[in-house]
Amino acid sequence: MSTGICMPVLMSVAGPMVPGIGGGCVDREASVVELMKAMGLSPEAVERVSRLWGKSAARHGGRTHLLLGHLLDTAAVAGVMWDRYVSAALRRRLDEISGGRGRLWLMWVCGIHDCGKACPAFQAMDAAEAAPVLAAGLTWGRLPANGPKRWRHDVAGAVLLTPRLVAEWGGEEAAGWVWPLVAGHHGTFPSAAALSPPRGAQGRGAAWEEAQRAVVDVFTRAVGFEDLADVRPVGSLRKAEQLALSGLIVMADWIASDSSQFPGLADAGLISFAEAQRRAEAAWERLRLRGGWRDLALPQNPLDPLTRRLGVQPRASQRELVERAWSMPVPGLLVAEAPMGEGKTKAALAAAEVLAARFGLDGVFVAMPTQATSDPMYEQVLQWVRTFDAELESQVALLHGRRRFNTWWRAIWDGKPRPDGEGFGCGDEGHHDATGLADDDFGAIDEDAEYGMAPARPSTEQAGADGPAYWFLGDKRGLLTAFAVGTVDHLLHAATRTRHVMLRFAGLAGKVVVVDEVHAADVYMRQFLVEALRWLGQAGVPVVLLSATLPPAQRQRFVDAYLSGVLGTADVHKYVPEPAGYPCVTVAYGVGGRAVAETSRQAVPSWRESTPVRLSWLPDTDPAGTRVAAAVREAVADGGVALVVVNQVARAQAIYRDLRDGGFDGVLHLLHARLCAAHRADRTAKCLRLMGPQADDDRPQRMVVVATQLAEQSFDVDADVLITDLAPTDLLLQRIGRLHRHSGTPRPAAHQMPRVMVTGAAPGRDGAPRFLRASELIYGQWSLLRAATLVTEAAGTLTAADAGGPAAQGWSIPADVPDLVARAYGTAGICPAGWNEAGAWEQWQAKERARETRAEEYLLCRRREWAFPTLEGLHYAGSRAASEEQLDAVVRDGDPTVEVVVIRRSSGGYRAVDGTWLGVHGEVDDDEVTDRLMGGTLRLPSRLTDAAQAELGPLAGWAGRPWLRYRSALVLEEDGTRLLGADRVSYDDVLGLVIEREPR
Repeated sequence: MSTGICMPVLMSVAGPMVPGIGGGCVDREASVVELMKAMGLSPEAVERVSRLWGKSAARHGGRTHLLLGHLLDTAAVAGVMWDRYVSAALRRRLDEISGGRGRLWLMWVCGIHDCGKACPAFQAMDAAEAAPVLAAGLTWGRLPANGPKRWRHDVAGAVLLTPRLVAEWGGEEAAGWVWPLVAGHHGTFPSAAALSPPRGAQGRGAAWEEAQRAVVDVFTRAVGFEDLADVRPVGSLRKAEQLALSGLIVMADWIASDSSQFPGLADAGLISFAEAQRRAEAAWERLRLRGGWRDLALPQNPLDPLTRRLGVQPRASQRELVERAWSMPVPGLLVAEAPMGEGKTKAALAAAEVLAARFGLDGVFVAMPTQATSDPMYEQVLQWVRTFDAELESQVALLHGRRRFNTWWRAIWDGKPRPDGEGFGCGDEGHHDATGLADDDFGAIDEDAEYGMAPARPSTEQAGADGPAYWFLGDKRGLLTAFAVGTVDHLLHAATRTRHVMLRFAGLAGKVVVVDEVHAADVYMRQFLVEALRWLGQAGVPVVLLSATLPPAQRQRFVDAYLSGVLGTADVHKYVPEPAGYPCVTVAYGVGGRAVAETSRQAVPSWRESTPVRLSWLPDTDPAGTRVAAAVREAVADGGVALVVVNQVARAQAIYRDLRDGGFDGVLHLLHARLCAAHRADRTAKCLRLMGPQADDDRPQRMVVVATQLAEQSFDVDADVLITDLAPTDLLLQRIGRLHRHSGTPRPAAHQMPRVMVTGAAPGRDGAPRFLRASELIYGQWSLLRAATLVTEAAGTLTAADAGGPAAQGWSIPADVPDLVARAYGTAGICPAGWNEAGAWEQWQAKERARETRAEEYLLCRRREWAFPTLEGLHYAGSRAASEEQLDAVVRDGDPTVEVVVIRRSSGGYRAVDGTWLGVHGEVDDDEVTDRLMGGTLRLPSRLTDAAQAELGPLAGWAGRPWLRYRSALVLEEDGTRLLGADRVSYDDVLGLVIEREPR
């Protein structure tokens, strides 16, 4: 029934009259009761709809919130999001599909999400709330018991809405992509087959039908549409855009479900859209939520993003990337390949500014390969963002589990003093303890607990108007911040068929996405990266991929994946021409239904000339590394800085011990992944200070850093000489990228030419090399054989007689990088006869195929489903990863591992790894002690996982501390050791975790 709303009963209500979309008028101040009466509902129907509850008092701060109140609250939040959060690009698309009414349409689709709560299955969930509903005449019989067949209100909403959308929107096409948005708002998208309610669960009879219809109609009119037919979109969003929209629906719902911001209203006479708007505006301000750039202006000069914003004198490769960002007619993919130390990340940030300004994006996500590489990038992005607006620094998130140890993160997000000593002036009174937020499952709200998820904790009103929005610290929300830096896992998570994946994707869809060190993704992770590129391409998200050592086949695959998203089909193959040189930039986009892929049309010179690097063999496969230690001593006998990179923690520890115990006369550091968080962060910072780009005055005369793969990439240090275990060619080149990295660094006379000694291999049978067992387990024999072949061409054969001799040819870095990587990962055989390259290849291929198959189980969309136009059934066989740690295991192949906090047992209680007293039961009294305790966090190797899961758990005194209550404590006895399974473990402040197999 569609009647005008400009009726006398409404005229008497104070407040503005807003023209309705279809010619009627909506008084935003009118209560929903007055609106229902104006629409001609019977008194009985008005009473029934006015009793339907949406949030129970038991789960909503002690106050019932009626269903219409929550729907309008959510719609009002969506309106604020449109004004202050949603990117211009998505606003344009929503305007396009709604006939220019994008804001109104977003409010409607966000608010209608909970209409399914108007059914017996939901209304009967709380006896106290059900009583007034029953008294009003909405009754039900016996309902299905709790369990797998329980009728959920998200699916009930789709069942309630779909037949009306089909009938009133003139067919199934528009309804077909809208109903999954309603059905999926609790994190999973069901198939159409799931829309079959158990008997009585959906509601039967005239009273229920009238009430359900009225809920939809009253909400629709209150928001501003004339009727449901008036809501019909004039076009449809692409599937990836639907996924992003679904995430915004969840975001609006979660904000509107916060009982501390939206207290319950149990009187329908107090509920109006105007009141909901006032509540939403106030909540948004209190939560300090905001978007990013908000319609960023185009730079006046094409190179301003480099010169004025980042303060760099542009190198040719940096100019090329920024110019290609200017030249693309539509959002697309940029692949920048340039040598280590070329300044790719700064160029990527400059390109991101151009892309955001041109195409209406509101922020940036920078994905790094590891936690260790994320920290310096976070600080770089902070500095960059401040140049736009100093207040934006509070919108930069660092996304990894150890962010609390980053001093800038703590300064900005946790009210700690700035690293430069300048406090925020908030004092103890203004401090908000947000440190525990990441451990709670914030995806759960109110009645979600019925579905196996814990209810969310009410948010606390923070003091100060310019601080960060702690709401974004909740689980699964990090990517929703305007600017984010974190591990690449967060991008990969958005390509998994997991619950609330839409929220992660919504965080990406309004941004420019930058992926650094993209080559670092192995074949398993690459499945998720390719899947993410498909979805980002379809969503029109610009992506910038960065690498110094990208195999051509990977470049081609990334381009094909992005273009398959743009064109909406799974089998796009657009040949990428060979670059004219190195550095180079590849551009891919789709325009007019046609795929375009281009590379740099002319050679782009590197900022520095190629340098000959002398390679030699240092045969050694002894895990103790005695020969390596001896070579290190000799290499720096007359001074110099040596970097030793080995493939195994125990080997690094053994080499360090040998040097230390042998009286090495110089600065000596050990860096690996089995150091606790505080020691690792402190040691990394020291290495960067002594060997980084600003280290001339502090650079020691003689120094050795013994490290594992942590030093392989995004580690901006400069060594005079490198000793490295053999690794796959691209990774070997990354390690060489730490050698003679900074121009102008003073070096001893013996180290004027870069020199690399390759170890971790020794002569074997028939001239074929044998490798460290650990190296083979990590990398496989085939890639090591190929790398050994290329090293042999430059250093001579791997024999004791030839080892250490002058290089036969050496490598010219960076000029030789593309050819070396291409040959290493090409299909042609390159190894000498007798090395059994074919057998190693077959074995490697079989393992790679098996890993690809394992990854496919969790990919967001199977190939055969890629062209489906809607989100229906996306989760029909989805993973149900329950925690972030389990989700990490989904996107990273390998045996599961456990993170623990190292604790030392002391007389009468416990101490943190740094000696801080904890108490008899491990009690922690304040944040400072928590910080010290959490500094002892480390990840155990997979061989200890079973024993750790069986034997370790939190200390009793941690029950009330959010950051600690789920953490396992590795309690070392007073002698400093403990037995864990069959291994005796200890923690040394210098060596880190030490593992010794117990004798049988």
